[in-house]
Amino acid sequence: MPRILAIDYGMKRTGIAVTDELQIIASGLTTIPSETAIAFLKDYFAKEKVSKVLIGEPKQMNGQPSESTEIIEKFVSKFKKEFPDMSLERSDERFTSKMAFQTMIDSGLNKKQRQNKALVDEIAATIMLQDYLLRFKIS
Repeated sequence: MPRILAIDYGMKRTGIAVTDELQIIASGLTTIPSETAIAFLKDYFAKEKVSKVLIGEPKQMNGQPSESTEIIEKFVSKFKKEFPDMSLERSDERFTSKMAFQTMIDSGLNKKQRQNKALVDEIAATIMLQDYLLRFKIS
């Protein structure tokens, strides 16, 4: 079975998570500089079979687009042009960064380790993907 990949795209960094081949477990893959995201994905798709990509959709508490929406929409447009045949879904990413930070605390990481923003982005992508997997299995 092909994998599902999740992207937590940001202004500076992009967290990436991926499922196992059975699409049961989400794991953090890496965090990359955002300007390298398309090149990274081209390379990854050449090596691994991916059936779907989730891209985070940032929203405010009232459901309105957040300040980073414009940046992410530009990335989504580039993604669609580069990978027109790839299935793409948007996923609400509200609270994923806060949940990622709490996960780091719960995992016993010290204060210096919790300041690693790249790790926060990777964990946020993993949480988004695991949430998607849980919703998919329930419905």
